[in-house]
Amino acid sequence: MSELIFARKDGDRVALPAGTVAGLSSRLRGAFVTAADSDYEPLRKVWNSLIDRRPACIVQAAGIGDVQAVVSFAAERDLLLAVRGGGHSAAGYGVPEQGIMLDLSRMRSVRVDEKQRCAWVEGGATWRDLDAATEPFGLAAVGGMVGSTGVAGVTLGGGFGWLTRLHGLACDNLVSAELVTANGERLNASEEENPELLWGLKGGGGNFGIVTRLQLRLHSVPPRLFAGMLAYPTEEAEAALALLRDVMAEAPDSLSAVGAFSSMAEGQPVVLICSAYFGAAARGEELLAPLRKAKAPLFDSMAPISYGQLQSLFDLGGQRRQRCYWRSSFLESVPNAAIATIVAQERARPSPQSAIVLEFLRGAYERTAPGAAAFQHRGALCNLLVTAQWEAAEDDFANRDWALKTVAALAPHATGGVYLNYQGSEDADRETLVPQVYSPETYARLVALKQRYDPTNLFRMNLNISPG
Repeated sequence: MSELIFARKDGDRVALPAGTVAGLSSRLRGAFVTAADSDYEPLRKVWNSLIDRRPACIVQAAGIGDVQAVVSFAAERDLLLAVRGGGHSAAGYGVPEQGIMLDLSRMRSVRVDEKQRCAWVEGGATWRDLDAATEPFGLAAVGGMVGSTGVAGVTLGGGFGWLTRLHGLACDNLVSAELVTANGERLNASEEENPELLWGLKGGGGNFGIVTRLQLRLHSVPPRLFAGMLAYPTEEAEAALALLRDVMAEAPDSLSAVGAFSSMAEGQPVVLICSAYFGAAARGEELLAPLRKAKAPLFDSMAPISYGQLQSLFDLGGQRRQRCYWRSSFLESVPNAAIATIVAQERARPSPQSAIVLEFLRGAYERTAPGAAAFQHRGALCNLLVTAQWEAAEDDFANRDWALKTVAALAPHATGGVYLNYQGSEDADRETLVPQVYSPETYARLVALKQRYDPTNLFRMNLNISPG
């Protein structure tokens, strides 16, 4: 290899001599991978197979020193840089075309402090890593309903989870963070040190640096909780969702629920009600009795289970590699008219793998003090997630169009806001989406942080906040 071609941030290409590239490789404890290496292909691929970009190189960082080396190398040469944590970004932000892909998947350690009720989590850890470390102590962190998703990415964008109604979002439980900024500097952000930066990390995404370690608050969970899934035929969908809405309107914060249209393994479309009660199993059974008895479900897996089992409910669907395009919207309410629209859109989905999901909010999510985090939209009743998922490239337009039309059809019931972590993969969408994620006041604060910590917009592979 005499030279390697890299993309610059402005879209131009630059050829770097082999000696220059070798200089970076020699500074690393982790692996330096190019297209000539056998592990390049599996490393560049992410869960969303719609993302088919080819990085100039992939660095598998072994520690913060590697992260600093890569950031400095990219910043000095104005190269395109992307960070891959869990690899679950629907938009594929972790994979740059002809840029540097910084892969944090080797940085996955989790350290639990039982007395302080917190965990220190490296930037490449997944929720499965975190749950495995905390469950033996009867503790859990908020966020992450799919075990293979990255802790850092979910947290920086907000972070819904089964504990959200009790304890807020993952970002609300972010105590401190260690990160590498655009100048290669290692910083800590906490209430005592760089508090404004900590505020920005609570919903501002990866705009201000590469988070190499997070400190997350932990909460007690019962050894067994009443949880599981109910499945109903789609003929019962409107009645089932209306009943779920009514149950959640009176439910205590300790009851969490998700309603979703999906398909069973044999392809039969169903409406799923997934719920968990964080308290005595008998009380959970009582609260969920209306949902279990009003109609005869196709199956009912509700039972006392462990928190780890609860966290694995969605893992199968979350791990399968396929083409996907996501859209989201916060709903102010879910009247019968909205439910009818959801059912109609479910019947129109081009792919049986696609889903429409309602994540019920409020409780501690709503009570979080205004301005406590960069994350917005605290008054919403539900988060609507539309996941178009399919197999063949020739079906790309039909499935994307269905996702967009579904969100548009529910706009009369929406707040006008969207959730950063649930967005698709089109760069053209970003200018439209950013104002829907942040209020003007919040966005102005985030721009000020961007100007301070990343004035050249090195960290641009995200729902980007431009420094102006």
